[in-house]
Amino acid sequence: MTTLTLDTARTIIAAALAKGAELKLKPLTVAVLDAGGALVALERQDGASRMRPDIAIGKANGAVQMGMGSRALWKRAEEQPYFIQSMNALAGGSLVPVPGGVLIRQDGAILGAVGITGDTSDNDETAAVAGIEAAGLTADKG
Repeated sequence: MTTLTLDTARTIIAAALAKGAELKLKPLTVAVLDAGGALVALERQDGASRMRPDIAIGKANGAVQMGMGSRALWKRAEEQPYFIQSMNALAGGSLVPVPGGVLIRQDGAILGAVGITGDTSDNDETAAVAGIEAAGLTADKG
């Protein structure tokens, strides 16, 4: 696989939401972006707030556009806040530097990213990793 298909994105979303149910997480929103940052699929569970799709896309977009999981972006934001603020401005405000944006890799290459929001950032990230791994791909949290 060299591109992220809709079927693969749906597999990732289903497994991520199943992980959320297993862990009894708050309602999640899951966005899957391809390597170019285009939205492939998004699901927002009942009860998730209206802004959640933008947050999920921002987590995934930051990861794919910067080439690192949003956990690494979060650490970088702590060390270099002006740099991350500038990158967010360049990204049109669609860069959310907290855990929950996980790169999707295959054989080292970036196929895209998953962004999840709704619970704690660590739990969002756990669900994202579960979704990516269920699709037989490699999760890169950063």
